[in-house]
Amino acid sequence: MRTDEELGRLSGELGGARPPASFASLDAGELARLAGALKAERVRQAEGLGEAAEEALKLVPALARGAVRKVLFR
Repeated sequence: MRTDEELGRLSGELGGARPPASFASLDAGELARLAGALKAERVRQAEGLGEAAEEALKLVPALARGAVRKVLFR
């Protein structure tokens, strides 16, 4: 693992944004852990949003849920 490769991976996890310059002082392992943690958090966040959306659909009348689901989750 090289530091510049891990900085690139971290940049990818940040949506293409450059990490702060001070992150260059971290070693490759630390950068890899940080990128992994960001990825894991995004997955957890997406799962939580999905669960919240499904819970919100329970407020929609049963006959309309299919149509509303199609509109919301294209």
